[in-house]
Amino acid sequence: MGLQRYEFNQIRMGVDTPIVVYAAREEQAVRACRAAYSRITALEERMSDYRADSELNLLCQRAVGRWVKVSPELFYVLWRAQKLAQQTDGAFDVTVGPLVRLWREARRTGKLPDTAILSDAKARSGYRLMELSLRRRAVRLKTERMQLDLGGIAKGYACDCALRELRKHGLPRALIQMGGEIVAGDAPPNAPGWKIDLPDSPHGLFLKNGAVSTSGSTEQYVEIDGVRYAHIIDPRTGLGLTQLILARVRARDGITADSLATTAAVLGDPDAKRLERLYKGVQVTVSQVCFNHSGQPLNGSHGRLT
Repeated sequence: MGLQRYEFNQIRMGVDTPIVVYAAREEQAVRACRAAYSRITALEERMSDYRADSELNLLCQRAVGRWVKVSPELFYVLWRAQKLAQQTDGAFDVTVGPLVRLWREARRTGKLPDTAILSDAKARSGYRLMELSLRRRAVRLKTERMQLDLGGIAKGYACDCALRELRKHGLPRALIQMGGEIVAGDAPPNAPGWKIDLPDSPHGLFLKNGAVSTSGSTEQYVEIDGVRYAHIIDPRTGLGLTQLILARVRARDGITADSLATTAAVLGDPDAKRLERLYKGVQVTVSQVCFNHSGQPLNGSHGRLT
């Protein structure tokens, strides 16, 4: 019996999460994808900053001034994040949670935070305020009321884990997407790869055993006094990006593509190109967002499977 294509879609980490697989039998596809979604759910319970009882939020409460041991998954994501923060002098920084919460409030009210509130949030942010101990597999925070936010890295990692789950169930020909993150396994039958449509590329791309991530300032933003502030926080200013930019990264795995795309958006062109020297095989593109006559972005959305 030949392989058949099966598609599923559930919401995970606040976004549609389609999974496409090729399997010999429907029951195999259902069983494997159920396991993949369960794996993502378990990671969301660890890494969400929305859930009060997540491992991440409990860590923020308990790790001030003392070492707290964390799960292998959470430690790995924090270790990768801290490494990138050090490499980019804080252009990528998961300690920006207090600033992210201010952005959410600004989006709700349409008002920027006042100077004192912004200064307080910035004082509770900064990658140097988080310490990691590989020997202990533990985390220590240096100041009160810190908030870690894994929005620029966790989805890519979750896609990687979901793909590994599908492989364990005998389905290497698979693709997972979470918002702007796409991670692909082996190519579909008789194809060079998974065909990904990109709004800023007339030919798209074929993806296999790799990942592509898109990050930009067009889909989630708030406009205040004629200025667009994106959901991506620039750790240097404490505010959302104001430059209308689209960053895309192609990498060997989702955690790399996701975190580097966020970093590239913050760095902008041409500084983002140095990420290619830091990570072997990575391809980084950064472009200005163009709009049509209706004010809609022409090249401001993430890729999608066709």
